Amino acid sequence: MANSWRISALRDRHLALGSQLEDWNGMGTAWTYHSDLADHHEAIRTHAGLMDVSGLKKVHYVGPHAESLLDQATTRDLGKLYPGKSVYACMLDDDGRFIDDCIIYRTGPNAFMVVHGAGSGHEVLVRSAQGRQVAVLFDDDLHDLSLQGPKAVDFLAEHVPGIRDLPYFHHLQTRLFERPVMISRTGYTGERGYEIFCKAADAPIIWDGILEQGKAHGIIPCAFTALDWLRVESYLLFFPYDNSQMYPFAGEKAGDTLWELGLDFTVSPGKLEFRGAGEHRRLEGRERFKIFGVLLDGNTAAEAGDTLWYQGRQVGVITCAMYSRLTGKSMAIARLDPCAAEQGLPLTVRGSLQVEAIAHTLPFDDPQKHKRTAKG
Repeated sequence: MANSWRISALRDRHLALGSQLEDWNGMGTAWTYHSDLADHHEAIRTHAGLMDVSGLKKVHYVGPHAESLLDQATTRDLGKLYPGKSVYACMLDDDGRFIDDCIIYRTGPNAFMVVHGAGSGHEVLVRSAQGRQVAVLFDDDLHDLSLQGPKAVDFLAEHVPGIRDLPYFHHLQTRLFERPVMISRTGYTGERGYEIFCKAADAPIIWDGILEQGKAHGIIPCAFTALDWLRVESYLLFFPYDNSQMYPFAGEKAGDTLWELGLDFTVSPGKLEFRGAGEHRRLEGRERFKIFGVLLDGNTAAEAGDTLWYQGRQVGVITCAMYSRLTGKSMAIARLDPCAAEQGLPLTVRGSLQVEAIAHTLPFDDPQKHKRTAKG
């Protein structure tokens, strides 16, 4: 069991389901349960699954300088963000290299909540806040339960009036099972899904209530590692596992550009001033690699670190892979040489297995994002 300094209020539930609570981001997290990850993947793609993602860092920034602090640190134009709206953003260092991504929620005129993964963005923001009129609160009492899948809205509609009208990347304050919650139409699965933010004391009641009353909708508890299967299909990156922190370039310090990661879309049109902006613009067209998909022959998943070859030369490395029994396809996210990031290019996989493959555009699933943005 992880010896973590952050403790989920759902710890006992995870232990009962067979988790050993591996450490992630300082919190014991349910990487796996006794049940099959393929069942978790299938539930989220066809019905719905409930995950505890409370290991994400949840930080409140409140005060007259909160907007300017976040606007300078991130790639998004926060002046366009109104209370009830959120946005996915990236953070760069002074060299224009990616250091973190986050979702920024505007909760009031001078109030924001920023939810981070395992990058260094939180530390950067805390240092930048010194001397400014902004209060910073790291909120571990706030838990985050992620209900994802096509049936998630049907279940919530039975308990939360107006939930069907909540647009993608919007949130509302409401009640669930008579407990105060903030429900956000966000997630990390490529499906229509919702994140339920609640007090730690209420998390067990809400978790139990969703699983008990959601049985008719096919809702099951899902382990954190199921996200790896879902993100491969949906082109969702996970710092640092897809980054040069894991796959360094010889003689270069760790750090990737948004152009390389395919995250340049997170720079708001016309925004020229943010940390690393000048270097970001200068590095366009100088990509050392591209994040791209790989479709493998056979019914076995590759492993992270397996290499990719074309005409006798290594042209890439797999960072995350999965086999879907729903589609019968073996898929992977890879870091490919730009010349090899071409739909249909024949490749050979070497490492945990040796099979033929092709380079494939991302995402594999729902490329137009119709599912996650659906209305009604």
